[in-house]
Amino acid sequence: MFLSRIQSYLLAGTLALLLSACAAMTDLKTTVSETLFGPEDVNPPAELTEIAKPSLNPKMLWSVQVGDAQGYQFTPVLDGGFIYATSAEGEIVKIDATTGKQVWRIDTKEPITGGIGAGASLVFVGRSEGNVLAYDLTGALVWKAKVSSEVLSVPKVSGNVVVVRAGDSRIFGLSITDGARKWVYERTIPALTIRSASGITIDSGVVYAGFAGGKMVVIRAEDGRSGWEASVAQPKGATEIERIADITSLPVVDGPLVYAVAYQGRLAAVDRSNGKVVWNRDVSSYTGISSADAKIYLSHALGAVYSLDYTNGKTFWRQGDLSNRKLTAPLPLDGVIAVGDLEGYLHFLSKEDGAFAARLQITDTPIMASMLDISGSTLVAQSRSGGVYAVSIK
Repeated sequence: MFLSRIQSYLLAGTLALLLSACAAMTDLKTTVSETLFGPEDVNPPAELTEIAKPSLNPKMLWSVQVGDAQGYQFTPVLDGGFIYATSAEGEIVKIDATTGKQVWRIDTKEPITGGIGAGASLVFVGRSEGNVLAYDLTGALVWKAKVSSEVLSVPKVSGNVVVVRAGDSRIFGLSITDGARKWVYERTIPALTIRSASGITIDSGVVYAGFAGGKMVVIRAEDGRSGWEASVAQPKGATEIERIADITSLPVVDGPLVYAVAYQGRLAAVDRSNGKVVWNRDVSSYTGISSADAKIYLSHALGAVYSLDYTNGKTFWRQGDLSNRKLTAPLPLDGVIAVGDLEGYLHFLSKEDGAFAARLQITDTPIMASMLDISGSTLVAQSRSGGVYAVSIK
């Protein structure tokens, strides 16, 4: 039953797949999040019912209009008490995280496709042609570099290196000083993959990256030296579409383990020291997972939210009343888990049992796949139409 439902989504959105071996498909610009799951859904989103006794009263603190996303994935970044956000139209905005006051806004004069990153007193964005742009904290351009293809994900900083993942799955280490290439990591990927904004996670100088075919690898950020490779999911099925098991969301590091989940595949906990899989379970996610309080939280591809035991993957609770609402990755806050949906709602679920604690609609367009926690009681979310919203649960 589960497989047949997944297949119906895949068949409805086949045009969202990027067949990298076929030149005729290279001009596809529509992301999986828009066409693999909609806009003409096989199953409509679950209707929302009133929360009888909300235990929270979330309120919007401020909002800023940045610009339309045009099918790309953007998440604001926090650095030094300021929020940086960007749009597909090429604007970058610096916002005071407390007041929502716009500090500056610049027009890069170039369309932006990769999410915004910050570190080492610089702000980074990527473009469809493979350009990576670095700006200082006043909004002045510092350097421009080139990688092998479009940048769809967030550049990350580790020491003196900016790590950038290109759309062809190559990963580059660039000098923080001038953008010069220091190293590149590349690997063979399957012919049929999901076009996604899959990026990288960096912890203690180590890069964790998920790939098509359910593989996760580690790379040393300093010099690009590769370490272990783990199989999070094994492709299975009779057709190429059925065999897609791509890791399309960020790995999550928590203590001695790193967690990763594959679309149409598995969630796995991997020992960071040697790459051995400690446990796994069959579950599918596109937007991803988070961790807090010795639990793993996961947004299922079909819309349920799970709380799982981080030691073995067993289910603590499952909230199934948000099916087909195209949920964001779960965001742990004080006492609750926040998820956004396709109609601009934020849903706040109790960490204890997954019950609805509150709900707030901040926009009428989809909320981006990842949200930002800036204080434990305040989140920042960006909508597909370009609004950036700060919401407090206190």
